[in-house]
Amino acid sequence: MKRPDFFIVGAFKAGTTALYEYLRAHPQIFMSVPKEPMYFGQDLTPRYRRITQDEYLALFRDANDDQHAGEASPWYLYSKTAAQEIRDFDGAAKAIVMLRNPVDVMYSQHSQLVFNQREDLTDFAQALAAEDDRMAGHRLPADAIRPEALYYRRSVDFTEQVARYFDVFGRSGVHIVVFDDLVTDPRAVYRSTLEFLGVDPTFEVDLSVYNPNKKPRSGAVQRLIFAPRGPMKRVFGRLRSVPLMHSVRDALVSANSTKAARQTMDPELRAQLTAEFAPMVAELGALIGRDLSAWSKA
Repeated sequence: MKRPDFFIVGAFKAGTTALYEYLRAHPQIFMSVPKEPMYFGQDLTPRYRRITQDEYLALFRDANDDQHAGEASPWYLYSKTAAQEIRDFDGAAKAIVMLRNPVDVMYSQHSQLVFNQREDLTDFAQALAAEDDRMAGHRLPADAIRPEALYYRRSVDFTEQVARYFDVFGRSGVHIVVFDDLVTDPRAVYRSTLEFLGVDPTFEVDLSVYNPNKKPRSGAVQRLIFAPRGPMKRVFGRLRSVPLMHSVRDALVSANSTKAARQTMDPELRAQLTAEFAPMVAELGALIGRDLSAWSKA
């Protein structure tokens, strides 16, 4: 059975959905449905339940022998064990790491969790202030299927996370994509990624924007889709490995969503967070050989 040989491993809200869709359109590439199987990362809380190896491999059964197969689970970057698990699964596997200004990642992640009805502190500053309590198991919303998603600062410890993939995969086995580049020149990012994967880099695709900020029309419907409880949670866990159900879910989400501009972050809070993360940003820039100083300017 065909096995995946490359992985988009994160970060959150850094363009992983867009790159997944771009690669999915290439005839020499097969991408899994769902986009985020979340098979690796034994240190993470399962969203519903952890799929079996047979279920995971079945996601790639329609890939042709001459295609590269991949998936995109942003949680793999957050996980402390996923990199080695992937390497043990396939010693020749490649990893694509997508990075974005950590302040923007946290703010976007919070907005996404509010949209998914999994964050009950809708004020971003209050959600940040609650992190220590939540890591101790307190003040968690009832619909927090994966509590780690609420540890915003920990989710953007990019220097440690990227270094882990460099250590496990070697630098030649890791392709870094900076979100700023994806915004300003998506075609160049797409081409360099295809070259990294060893497929035809001249193939053209529609480079549209994917996964813009949204708000739900109905909170009750949104909770049913993203945060089912009781027996429904077990049912959803079983259906996750059925591609058709993801099409149904996507249609429901689309029908229950409307585009909405994300509210601008409080300037004082942005300045505070920018200063807080400046040392890590400098370390990350040195690690990947890229000037990221623009991220440290409030």
